[in-house]
Amino acid sequence: MAAIYIIGDSTVEDNKPPFRGWGWALPKYVKEGVEVRNHALSGCSTRSFRAEGLWDPVEKGLSAGDLLLIQFGHNDEKDDERHTDPDTTYPENLWRYCEAALERGAYPVLLTPVSRRFFVGGGAMLYTHGEYPRAVRKLAEEKNVPLIDLKKDSRELYLSLGEEKTAELFVRLAPGENPDFPEGHDDKTHFNAYGAEKICALVADGMRRIPVCVPFLK
Repeated sequence: MAAIYIIGDSTVEDNKPPFRGWGWALPKYVKEGVEVRNHALSGCSTRSFRAEGLWDPVEKGLSAGDLLLIQFGHNDEKDDERHTDPDTTYPENLWRYCEAALERGAYPVLLTPVSRRFFVGGGAMLYTHGEYPRAVRKLAEEKNVPLIDLKKDSRELYLSLGEEKTAELFVRLAPGENPDFPEGHDDKTHFNAYGAEKICALVADGMRRIPVCVPFLK
């Protein structure tokens, strides 16, 4: 049976509770026998994922008929060695991952980076990730790669829930609740298990609209 590979960052990975990426919840949506191989890792950009050797086992494992879900952007915009340019190196790196999958007979799917939680009063939200979501959309259109616009879908979800209900999707810790965060924590990027499930539901809905993804789903 074909497998689903996932590459990305902390918003996607099977990370340590109380943090959860949406990839952690994907197995509940797939058919029996479909293995979800989540290689996403905290802190990764399109550049560092390859530079740190994390892409190697994915590239070696991909086989004809497999699915490759790709979501980067949170760390590509960082001002350090992970940085990529949304007009050049970011889409170039994304396309290299897609091209490698296609060469092996696998099916790449691009995802725009999931939205951060930045409400600014009156129910309004800031747009996050600058030009990176646009770059993913442009690449998907130019190269005819299936796209899940998770940036758009997650933003619409947050706006529909409102500021307080949206906060319930993210890791929020009271002082003393977690030894890793003795002063407490109010995260605007990383999901708890409930939030990861809600975001994964958006991903699954997007997959249902993509013909090559449908055979993998329940």
